[in-house]
Amino acid sequence: MRSLILLVGMAALAAEPPGCVHWPAAELQGLARKLAPKMNAQKLATEQLGKWGHHSLMVAHREAGGEAEVHATQTDIFIVQSGEGTLVVGGEVQGGKATGPGEIRGTSIQGGRRAPLGAGDLVNIPARTPHQVLVKPGGKITYLIVKINAP
Repeated sequence: MRSLILLVGMAALAAEPPGCVHWPAAELQGLARKLAPKMNAQKLATEQLGKWGHHSLMVAHREAGGEAEVHATQTDIFIVQSGEGTLVVGGEVQGGKATGPGEIRGTSIQGGRRAPLGAGDLVNIPARTPHQVLVKPGGKITYLIVKINAP
């Protein structure tokens, strides 16, 4: 009986704490292949990996440029897994329309700074900062997105 209690207690200690999730590199590297067949008309596919309190994780796969966007209360962190693109950040969203609470999307950004994106790159985009990911024709990019809500 004591050994059974000890084994149960050890198993409880070995379990990951609530909210702790591990994605092996091989699983993350396979996300582009998994998402490519699920692309919408804008050549974008996303998958929510999880939500916890004030943050969430998702993955995006693009084979065309995306809309310009601004989040009033969310910081975005991009971690590029594969492919390449161009990040446009700052400036002003053109043709912007509210698409949800604290969310504006538009056709492009005027006056933003352009920076190349490639595998291994890490980007922090503070709340209220216009941003857009562009992809050249025939190109593709897959990136993880950490969304952090203002407390």
